[in-house]
Amino acid sequence: MEQSPLDLALQRLDTAARHLNLDGDVLEKLRYPRETTKVRLMIRMDDGSRKSFMAWRCRYDDTRGPTKGGIRFHPDTNEAEVETLAFWMTFKCAVMNLPYGGGKGAVRVDPHTLSKAELERLSRAYMQAFSRIIGPDRDIPAPDVYTNAMIMGWIADEYSSIVGQATPAVVTGKPIALGGSLGRDDATARGGYYLVNHLASELRLPKQARIAIQGFGNAGSHIARLFAADGHRIVAVSDSHGAIARPSGLDLARVVAAKAETGSVVALAQADGVEQISPDELVDFDCDVLVPSALEDMIHAGNAHAVKAKVILELANGPITPEADEILNKKGVVVLPDILANAGGVTVSYFEWVQNKQCYSWPLEDIHARLASMIEKEGREIWNRALELKTSLRTAAYVHALARLAEAIEAHGTQQYFAS
Repeated sequence: MEQSPLDLALQRLDTAARHLNLDGDVLEKLRYPRETTKVRLMIRMDDGSRKSFMAWRCRYDDTRGPTKGGIRFHPDTNEAEVETLAFWMTFKCAVMNLPYGGGKGAVRVDPHTLSKAELERLSRAYMQAFSRIIGPDRDIPAPDVYTNAMIMGWIADEYSSIVGQATPAVVTGKPIALGGSLGRDDATARGGYYLVNHLASELRLPKQARIAIQGFGNAGSHIARLFAADGHRIVAVSDSHGAIARPSGLDLARVVAAKAETGSVVALAQADGVEQISPDELVDFDCDVLVPSALEDMIHAGNAHAVKAKVILELANGPITPEADEILNKKGVVVLPDILANAGGVTVSYFEWVQNKQCYSWPLEDIHARLASMIEKEGREIWNRALELKTSLRTAAYVHALARLAEAIEAHGTQQYFAS
């Protein structure tokens, strides 16, 4: 019987649990989502017809605080994916010691097929359907795949209309003018950038590292900009249309311009030594750092053997399958795991939530400094834990998070307490 994505994710939980002396209550609570709600959204299309879209919201665990997690609009999303992403968010928030649990939401739709007015109706319909589940002290959404600041603004506005008062803290990742935070746009990439810089000597990276980026969207384009500004070479990038490479380094400004003008980086192929390669070739491209920043399961048993990078920075959620993890570990590839490496996004979302609660905005330099301090602290602790336990960084990150989750769960009382 084929395992579900959540079953595969729970393997990380079981592996981490072997390194801790846990009460049985902890694993029983973390094996299952607290609640998953499924609804069908019905909206009026521009041609006057009505069309329905399946939607989900999962609150996986709220032991450490209100659940937190993005909303994705994608044609291939499903309930199992949503629950798996909410599980990862539970551990990501615990890794960063944020006062949150994990949640996630999704709508099965290709947003590129909708007009802007239809997209707004769909976004508002999502909040109408889930307004009893979502709330600033219960469950706080944010952007994810194919959603953005404007969509979050629509969702926050719809919630405020429902409850009858302005409630900006209900959603993060909003436009700045609607209560969004400075620094949220590049937070996911910036957190990974700070982590790599902090561990650069341990990772044995050259001063001018060669970087290959899978997925030139929000996170991918920002990490390219940050690394290039430090003198590193961006040697290959890809998007949903294909991939390009130039071993001596791509002209990042031209890549960004091509993407903006044509919708794809491949428009730059055949210019100034830029060659078009297949997306699979990018995974095994000769580089120092490979940055998967697209969707789940992009590195798997079929291509992990070919990876040449010394370091993988997981800016996407779940880009490496458990089978691929084993292969990479045996090859000596250092994987900076998603629940740490891309946690900059949820961390600055937390900053936004706090600012909304305080009705006070922080300057950009404060946000960058706070993010750097937090990612470096947790990254260092996880690195040291991996050395102590002689495990991969992924296992160390899950042990790190699980210890915090266990402490919170056990604080409510365990079998041993109630049986005594």
